[in-house]
Amino acid sequence: MPLSNIDRHDTDILILGSGGAGLFAALHAQQSSPHGTKITLAVKGLIGKCGCTRMVQGGYNVALGGGDTVERHFMDTIEGGKWLPDQDMAWRLCEQAVVRIRELENEIGCFFDRNGDGSLHQKAFAGQTADRTVHKGDLTGIEIINRLMEKVLASGVEKMQEHRAVGLIPTADGSALAGVLMIDMRTGRFRLVRAKAVLMATGGGPTMYKYHTPSGDKTMDGLAMALRAGLPLRDMEMVQFHPTGLLAGEHTRMTGTVLEEGLRGAGGQLINHAGQRFMFDYDDKGERATRDVVSRGIYAEMRKNNNPDNEGVFISMSHLGPDLVRQKFKGMVKRCADSGFDLAGDKVEVVPTAHYFMGGVIVDVNTRTALEGLYVAGEDAGGAHGSNRLGGNGVANSTVYGGIAGDTMAADIRSVSHLREPDETVLEQELARAIHPLGRKPELVLPLRRQLQELMWDEVGVIRTGFGMQQGLAGIKKVSDALMDIGVADDNLAFNLTWHDWLNLRSLCDISEVITRAGLVRENSRGAHHRSDFPDSGRMEDSEFTVARIENEQVTVTRKPVQFTLVRPGETLLPDDAPETLVASV
Repeated sequence: MPLSNIDRHDTDILILGSGGAGLFAALHAQQSSPHGTKITLAVKGLIGKCGCTRMVQGGYNVALGGGDTVERHFMDTIEGGKWLPDQDMAWRLCEQAVVRIRELENEIGCFFDRNGDGSLHQKAFAGQTADRTVHKGDLTGIEIINRLMEKVLASGVEKMQEHRAVGLIPTADGSALAGVLMIDMRTGRFRLVRAKAVLMATGGGPTMYKYHTPSGDKTMDGLAMALRAGLPLRDMEMVQFHPTGLLAGEHTRMTGTVLEEGLRGAGGQLINHAGQRFMFDYDDKGERATRDVVSRGIYAEMRKNNNPDNEGVFISMSHLGPDLVRQKFKGMVKRCADSGFDLAGDKVEVVPTAHYFMGGVIVDVNTRTALEGLYVAGEDAGGAHGSNRLGGNGVANSTVYGGIAGDTMAADIRSVSHLREPDETVLEQELARAIHPLGRKPELVLPLRRQLQELMWDEVGVIRTGFGMQQGLAGIKKVSDALMDIGVADDNLAFNLTWHDWLNLRSLCDISEVITRAGLVRENSRGAHHRSDFPDSGRMEDSEFTVARIENEQVTVTRKPVQFTLVRPGETLLPDDAPETLVASV
């Protein structure tokens, strides 16, 4: 396909993704930009109907007083992340969450649950020392995205819906980003969109695992593009498994869907097949331990069980009273009922499910990357969570850093006088990569994707070993090589879903390799990364994060020491004090 067949489109600010980060960035960029600035929002699906933020159930972490402080929220984030977070990013997240929750209420129009005195209701989430999770029942994400969608659809932001980004195109000298190669999924035509600033907010989507919470179209495309563009990625071994994914059988896509953390926060109990409550065997916080600990506890119980008809464990809520459960968790009760289970009155089978990706592109606290003109926010950005994300910190992270990205891009493009010219060689390479399967003998992609999912669950999942991950690398290569031989009919590229399935799996293979190689380099156990052959966590004072990148067409992984910019292990921030003020922990 010649380059002359690529449509060309220009804008000032291009935002990829319409989750919390992308929509907030669009609104902030519009508010902060000079009159006449063209802002374009491109999304793989439909605005407001896709993106992981919409799927958020639990809520939004924010310190709003009543004994809670930003410093306390920060310390929970650092300790929950096992001292691997970028502390400046974590502090900015906790501090700005207070600002953003007011913006969500007063400017965006979100309605959150309230106490009898009118104050925001905040519920308990695991791994936190205060009840700080603001919510709308157990459907918080829908409330946030619906209100953001209304604002964006009514704005002057240009919308490019059902447009898939397939490549970041730099300038000829590689010093800056010129634009993004996209596919208009409605027609199958390619389109190069040039922009002075590009935000990558495509979200995560660890759907390379057998059990996963995101929808199947979330396939790590952004991180795969960033990797090919030469950008460094950190913490790529850190895949968060939510402990309680619904186990409803292979016949339904409901399998893997999260049963939210608030169930355990409210007193839900995890029961094994012997009818025993088991989490206190693994942690003195029981079911309210952090997600990584609970996931490992469940996985360990699963491995003890020899009944192939009951793979998972059970969550039980009935002891709290069925009427109370139905009142507090309407969304969860209905979700279970739709799959044939009674959450309020009976136990429901659950399994750890790949949920969130702590790793991502290395950015600064203003979302800038090493490539001029490219910004990253939300789940595509690494650093804020370290080795484990606290429940409720995800949507806070997306909205906080989405707003920061919009403001930063609007400020930065003031000094950019013209659009940059793309490197036509890279453009041709990315085009060739995307059309590789077209015209070859068509075959099914789904069997290969299932093969990858089984492989990653078994060898690079909740509990890992060096031998298993080496086996994983060999298996990933087999899947990737087989994919390159699969063809897609090219007689009609409009909504050619098989073609997009192929592109999805190629992204998943690329990132699966990086996850595995980073896991091999980390020879200790921290947070979401647990190696049974290296069970010790190592000294917190010697914490290092992994950095993955492509060098000479190979994925390489190195380690860098964590910079304890605000607090060191054994210290804590004083409540209500400046970040620089430290005191030794008792």
